[in-house]
Amino acid sequence: MRIPVLFAASLVLTLPLNAQSVDTAGSGAIIAQAMDHSQVMKTAEYLTDVIGPRLTSSPAMKRANDWTLQQFKGWGLTGQLEPWTFGVAWERGPVTARILAPFNRLVTAHSWAWTAGTGGRALSGPVVRVDASSAQELAALAGKVKGAWVMLNDPSSIWNPDGPAMTASDSAALQAERDARRREFQNADTSQAAAEARRQFRVDLPYLLKKYGALGQLTDGGKEFGLMTMSGSPYSVSPFPHLVISHEDYATFFRLIKRGEVPRFEARIDNSLGTTPVTQYNTVAEIRGTEHPDEVVILGGHLDSWDLGTGATDNGAGSVVVMEAARALQQSGLKPKRTIRFILFSGEEEGLLGSAAYAAAHAGEMDKIQAVLVLDNGTGMIVGQALQGRNQDAQLWKDLLAPVAAIGAERVREGNKGGTDHLSFIPYGVPAWNFDQESRGYGHTHHSQVDTYDHLVEGDLKQASAVMAVTAYELANLPALLPRGEKRDVTPRTVAKPSAGLTGK
Repeated sequence: MRIPVLFAASLVLTLPLNAQSVDTAGSGAIIAQAMDHSQVMKTAEYLTDVIGPRLTSSPAMKRANDWTLQQFKGWGLTGQLEPWTFGVAWERGPVTARILAPFNRLVTAHSWAWTAGTGGRALSGPVVRVDASSAQELAALAGKVKGAWVMLNDPSSIWNPDGPAMTASDSAALQAERDARRREFQNADTSQAAAEARRQFRVDLPYLLKKYGALGQLTDGGKEFGLMTMSGSPYSVSPFPHLVISHEDYATFFRLIKRGEVPRFEARIDNSLGTTPVTQYNTVAEIRGTEHPDEVVILGGHLDSWDLGTGATDNGAGSVVVMEAARALQQSGLKPKRTIRFILFSGEEEGLLGSAAYAAAHAGEMDKIQAVLVLDNGTGMIVGQALQGRNQDAQLWKDLLAPVAAIGAERVREGNKGGTDHLSFIPYGVPAWNFDQESRGYGHTHHSQVDTYDHLVEGDLKQASAVMAVTAYELANLPALLPRGEKRDVTPRTVAKPSAGLTGK
């Protein structure tokens, strides 16, 4: 039936300006390959149990780069390792720690990354709580910190898992406490000068504590049952010891101090810290497009991990899903119109460094990147997509997810996702997203010593592989490139330097 010209024109005008027709042909073949012929657990087991933890700058990180590239090539993809410059290397050594008073027992402790050891000595002294938000406030407390182990924060707000179930009012009270702390931070002077002063104080803090004779810093592990939350970066190297201890021990010290007791703590720490920048690598592989090979869809996850566990859920899960999506697409025999590129980034845990380096190195190609899809919230199945401020793409994402709605990925919501590698591409105007996932205990495994293969969920990883592969293929076959977002200046990250006179040089 012919549509009258005027009516047809009005119909076109009612459509969203960026509406595109999603071609779902081939989705069934991709889903069947990912769900029925999966190798995702085999890949995950080797990555976590054989290669193990993959701290950026460690030998294991390079082994992971080499092995993942070999896997991609074995599946018929082309690929290479792309180098970038990382800060100094750091190697974790053994820690022996104990509480000496008011009772004596061993304490489980782990070094905050990129912090110094104790120089072969066991350092013992009182534990003190210090509250200072400026160099001037800390100077007034110099006598208190000398010869002491320092706590800089109150214990984390954690619900007792052995008590009654949390009620709605309990949850509200806990959230109100967290919000109050957030407001306290947000109500600080927001002028540029004040913000710069706060940043500089954070950089100077460990140097000032060392200058005033503190033995070291203690940080709350922040989880239940003795689990730790590890972090640290070569962009904030600490020149004196910094230990993460269990929430239970940290809270005990805090209560003792409040009642007027003087807890005493002792630790010996042996770490190794490099002095010069080192080269690290992103693993990059691709299936070349048949019609627009210079236009690219990127599937990404970070290959690096913390080193208390074996980096299974953070982010071995995302890495093996990206690899399995590549295998499924290649084995399906389908040929995407645009190139689909698979990138396993390093340096994410230290501040999205590997993805930022990749984006900077490929800045001239950003206008031809169709989209970036990242997975980095644990082992859980994909449940949908947060629009990352691109609310105009809501219908597009509903259409992209239509073929995988039956396996649980169908929710499209307004909202932003932070904390992982898609953020490195957004300042260049690239449409970039991080999928929503089921949590599956991610709050426990994340950055902790139980982040191991045992906590991976096979069915969820198969499903996530199918969803990433299907949506990547559909994006690769859209009629046109997606509209660009707002572009912003990208300032390269530099090593934060302490104020003059604090390094002893």
